Amino acid sequence: MTYTAHIDTFARDNLPPRALWPEFIFELPELSYPERFNCATELLDRAVDRGWGERAAVLAPGGLRWSYAQLLAAANRIANVLVEDMGLVPGNRVLLRAPNSPMMAACWYAVVKAGAIAVGTMPLLRAKELTDIVTKAQVSHALCDGRLAAELDSVLGACPTLKQVAYFDGDVNDGLEDRMQAKSETFANVLTAPDDTCLIAFTSGTTGKPKGTMHFHRDVLAACDCWPRSTLRASADDVFGGSPPLAFTFGLGGLLVFPMRIGAATLLLERPAPDALLAAIGEHRVSVLFTAPTSYRAMAAHARQFGLASLRKCVSAGEPLPAATRKLWKDATGIEIIDGIGATEMLHIFISADEAHSRPGAMGKPVPGYRACVMDDAGNPLPAGRIGRLAVKGPTGCRYLADSRQTAYVTGGWNYTGDSCMVDQDGYFVFQARSDDMIISAGYNIAGPEVESALLAHTKVADCGVVGSPDEERGQIVKAFVVLREGVQESPALVKELQDFVKQAIAPYKYPRDVEFRKSLPRTESGKLQRYKLRAGRW
Repeated sequence: MTYTAHIDTFARDNLPPRALWPEFIFELPELSYPERFNCATELLDRAVDRGWGERAAVLAPGGLRWSYAQLLAAANRIANVLVEDMGLVPGNRVLLRAPNSPMMAACWYAVVKAGAIAVGTMPLLRAKELTDIVTKAQVSHALCDGRLAAELDSVLGACPTLKQVAYFDGDVNDGLEDRMQAKSETFANVLTAPDDTCLIAFTSGTTGKPKGTMHFHRDVLAACDCWPRSTLRASADDVFGGSPPLAFTFGLGGLLVFPMRIGAATLLLERPAPDALLAAIGEHRVSVLFTAPTSYRAMAAHARQFGLASLRKCVSAGEPLPAATRKLWKDATGIEIIDGIGATEMLHIFISADEAHSRPGAMGKPVPGYRACVMDDAGNPLPAGRIGRLAVKGPTGCRYLADSRQTAYVTGGWNYTGDSCMVDQDGYFVFQARSDDMIISAGYNIAGPEVESALLAHTKVADCGVVGSPDEERGQIVKAFVVLREGVQESPALVKELQDFVKQAIAPYKYPRDVEFRKSLPRTESGKLQRYKLRAGRW
């Protein structure tokens, strides 16, 4: 029997059958890991063992500075709370719910140290979305920012598996910080197997039903040891910063595990709007920046008004990087953006190009450790210049949590990311479009059918269809075509009413920024909505 440290074997029991896994490649020597290890040990405990204990690990506005030793102590105390007070056992799933903050970072490490599985969630998610995630992952514990308590509290009655909740950073009695004070600063990390799950990251599919992507301890280290080592090439003296939430794998990598792997510092901002991010770069001397193309475009207009002398590396992911945005940023700062494409299923970036080899309009080449190609619908590689389906394999890959959609993502050992691409004559991959109905707006993945479901709950809406509409600033925006019930009059006020309704039903960033009223929608005889006609505006 394969060794596992998990007493609660839910994750292992709900992995896809081995025959449905992608092929994993561990050709690089740096991807040889011990037979048993805990990735939190390698990322945090080893940092102190190496003599980095007094180095800055986590920074936050207001002058907060945690050294590696302080972050380790906080994570150990939280791990002791989880085990001693909350009854956590290895393999339990722990919901993490907070904006980017030092406590959020410490909670993530605490969960992983204890051999449990971290389930990060966006702060903006509403009760319905949280309920779906808690139910799907059978979450048993939660660590939550006290300011977000109301939404989480509202789902407890519908989620019988979630029995233990601790709040922090809020005005709560017997909060996590209070409980930490009575705990030891030392903790014996659970010696997990490399293929024990430590992270379930949720991504929305085209139907809006959450898909949990399961990542092992070895996956986290592999993500650290591929793209950051070969392409980013940051150093221990760098300060990382940016906008992606730690609940996104883009943010988890760029703002937490990548800097810790090399002994660097990270700046965690709760509200990283473009102006606030620009100011924070100068104040905290950020040198490595992670954010989405939309943010770079917004910041470029004001970049010269801020002190950005410390900035030396800028990374873009989450949505296609327009050539015009790349140029705007370089004109404003002199810095060439490092573009990359990743996927929640793959954990992080697998195609990219460094500053010296970047090309406007192209994503780059496969990161060392990964292979990629463009396939036709039959799974045959296409020659340069032909558009097809992007397929990739490497040391990380898709393993959905108990989800039949595994067979759509993994075929013949390859991960099919849902992107349509081509390869040019020099081997650079060029993004064309999403293969499915996902809307990518300002770095957020938004499922059109989920927005449709929210709109259809409104009493004045008879029918609706939602698609992505091209937008210069955000890449795409959510556009809704709405058929009103008989007797309801169109008006600007009704547009706002519908938008506000959606914001209350699901995460606010998913609301339709453009609403167009129609008398009918294009459907097949069987009633299937023809979204391609909505996108084209012809029916």
